Amino acid sequence: MSGAVEIRQATPEEYGAVGALTVDVYVGEGYINPDSDYVPELADTDTRAETARILVAVHDGQIVGSLTVATPGTPFADIARPGELEFRMLAVAKTARGLGVGSTLVRHVIDIARAEGFDAVVLTTMPLMQDARRMYDRLGFIHVPERDWLTMAGTPLTVMRMPLN
Repeated sequence: MSGAVEIRQATPEEYGAVGALTVDVYVGEGYINPDSDYVPELADTDTRAETARILVAVHDGQIVGSLTVATPGTPFADIARPGELEFRMLAVAKTARGLGVGSTLVRHVIDIARAEGFDAVVLTTMPLMQDARRMYDRLGFIHVPERDWLTMAGTPLTVMRMPLN
């Protein structure tokens, strides 16, 4: 693979590919059980796009990554408080690992948050997502243990926050 990674908003024609990539990463890498109630939510990019922004990373004409950006008080903002921009469902294709796709997507969210006057960017991650956690640490996100929570299935989730001012 060669060339730069382009970050942009997904088009409706790409929603199916985004959902498939997200499910492939989350289920295929063992982060969630294939029978989980979360799988249909990961696959349903159309519904997410009604109230959240879907960003894609494109490399050599292929979607190689995506994430969902949600503002406080909207259906896909699980943890965002007033003044915080949340991102979720970060997925990077195995074929694109090492290209900086994940960090480029996250930096784009940070840029959006700054441009739109947010005080911080927040995310939830899982203990199994060790590569993602290392990236979040490198980018300056800080674990906020008092905001950690459990899924309905009892999986512990870690909340991280990056203050912007």
